[in-house]
Amino acid sequence: MGGYVALCIDVYDNVGGEAVTGVAPALRPMLPADVAMLVKIFCSSIEELAAEDYSPGQIEAWMSVAEDEQTFGARLQGMLTLVATIGGLPAGFVSLKGTEEIDMLYVAAGVARQGIATLLVGAVEKLAGVRGAKRLTADASDTARPFFEARGFVAERRNTVILGDEWLGNTTMTKTLVASSPSVHQ
Repeated sequence: MGGYVALCIDVYDNVGGEAVTGVAPALRPMLPADVAMLVKIFCSSIEELAAEDYSPGQIEAWMSVAEDEQTFGARLQGMLTLVATIGGLPAGFVSLKGTEEIDMLYVAAGVARQGIATLLVGAVEKLAGVRGAKRLTADASDTARPFFEARGFVAERRNTVILGDEWLGNTTMTKTLVASSPSVHQ
């Protein structure tokens, strides 16, 4: 296991299990101070949730995207990035690139499958619709594909992403957004 992978293993023990019982997640825009925690969430999500679908080499290559925290933070700040919090602590994030592309969606492994990703994607769908988007796309990992399918996204094409010496498969998925009509008050 590479050195960077080892840094990502010690992740996010502050939220999970009993800590989330009865506490509803909240959404807010990403703050510059969030970057370090979002790197940890990114890594924990990949390492702990994608292990059945990707090899250790692929996981290490994927996590290396966040190796330079400053570059990773600049990428997130260059998009509309929302953070889901539980008890005030970041638990997941989503980034909308332009008006139609979900660039990143990651939830801390300790709070996975508790509705946080659904909350994040639901918010981005609404924001994209308000901004005039007619559809949303996402390049979903093999791990995330069932989540997106359950939310009405349809597979368009299979992709291969090269990271270092590794290739990773993902699927471009699209969802047509329902047009929202403006309210008319009389």
